[in-house]
Amino acid sequence: MALQNANPVIHERKATRRQRPSIGDESAAEEIDALEVFDILFLGLDRIWPRDIRDPEHPYSLEQLNVLAEEGIEVDDKQSYVRVTFTPTVQHCSMATLIGLCIRVKLMHSLPPRFKVDIRVAPGSHSTAAAVNKQLNDKERVVAAMENPYLAQTVRDCLAPPEEYE
Repeated sequence: MALQNANPVIHERKATRRQRPSIGDESAAEEIDALEVFDILFLGLDRIWPRDIRDPEHPYSLEQLNVLAEEGIEVDDKQSYVRVTFTPTVQHCSMATLIGLCIRVKLMHSLPPRFKVDIRVAPGSHSTAAAVNKQLNDKERVVAAMENPYLAQTVRDCLAPPEEYE
């Protein structure tokens, strides 16, 4: 099968991250914000899943391909809501749904269950964005996708530690 984006542009990982404001009481429950979600996706702070989500077609992370960036994450801790907006590398990317599924699975396993997670393709970045968004945010479709052994294995591969896919 031919790659849809045979020569993707590779971006440097962010060298420095915003610092979280210090809270006086270290034992106090910290609110979940966009930086926390980004760190879950890229630094593996949940200790359950590895650091990066790998692109299904390439041995690069979604951060390196600029598919997912901290700016695309919105969090409302009080309303228990997270929205992640990602940008496929090409407008006709057939992997967009799989990429969104990987993001959803990682967050489902990492965030407290009280959170509603909304995964979206950036407006204007994909030719079938409305259909992809509908699939990614339909609980029954997500469950059905993860019951498919091939898709479930592909998601696990995309979430595997780097040494497993290099």
